[in-house]
Amino acid sequence: MHEALKRAIRRSFEAAAGRYDESAFLQQEVARRLDDHLEGMMIDPGLILDAGCGTGFGLSLLKARFPRARLLGLDLAHAMASQAQARQASGPGWRRLFSREVPARLLCADMERLPLRKDSLDMLWSSLVLQWVGEPDTAFREAHRVLKPEGLFLFATFGPDTLMELRAASADLDGHQHVNRFIDMHDLGDALVHAGFSNPVMEMERLTLTYEALPGLLRDLKAIGAHTVLENRRAGLMGKAEWKRLADNYERFRRDGRLPATYEVVYGHAWAGRKDRLEDGRQVIQFKIEQRKAGKR
Repeated sequence: MHEALKRAIRRSFEAAAGRYDESAFLQQEVARRLDDHLEGMMIDPGLILDAGCGTGFGLSLLKARFPRARLLGLDLAHAMASQAQARQASGPGWRRLFSREVPARLLCADMERLPLRKDSLDMLWSSLVLQWVGEPDTAFREAHRVLKPEGLFLFATFGPDTLMELRAASADLDGHQHVNRFIDMHDLGDALVHAGFSNPVMEMERLTLTYEALPGLLRDLKAIGAHTVLENRRAGLMGKAEWKRLADNYERFRRDGRLPATYEVVYGHAWAGRKDRLEDGRQVIQFKIEQRKAGKR
């Protein structure tokens, strides 16, 4: 991803961190559903990374499911990691004093350049972060690098039909993109295999939020730092006439008195498998050569 776009994403989430949880009901629900995908998996990870931990909601789910595990939380925005740190420190003082739980270690870093050693993690969790890394290949290769052989990679991200109503309503405004583009589930599965993962499993569902009016949706998107960050985004603000056209266009989606906002949520998991591939995807094949000594005649 272009560094300027990455800086814009960081600034967006830095600004949103303080009040993020007030509007992150969809993000928290997706994290709960991602946690449900762990049901029935016979795993006991020792070290888990939450890549893109935000304010720490996913870390609390992971601690509840794997109380003996050591946790790492990582986020591109320092303010988000700080909120996750504060979440761990909240609660009754006596509970913190007598608890034997080891708090998660928080890191401010890039998911595409993980500051971790090769083969150091048992599990990598990422909920609604991959849509911000552009093409997933680099992030997937990094995930595969830091996972131990047979380590688990579990993630949720948004698919192409996310905010399809807003995309359609803004299509004829000014020739600029107003909604981020999201990667298809099948392309994500192919990228996992190319990165060296084995047995990928992909699932998809659509979740719909409803609003009385368009400003409510736009306020929520801004509050969670999810307003558009695109190379082709408009530089200036829209005028009154364009805002009215956007609102009028969106009205054609109104059902039962409410405006829908659709989110296509993609869930995926895969295993690191054997570490016998190079970074470019080529497989290393080892040959065993036996040496024989010549006998006497």
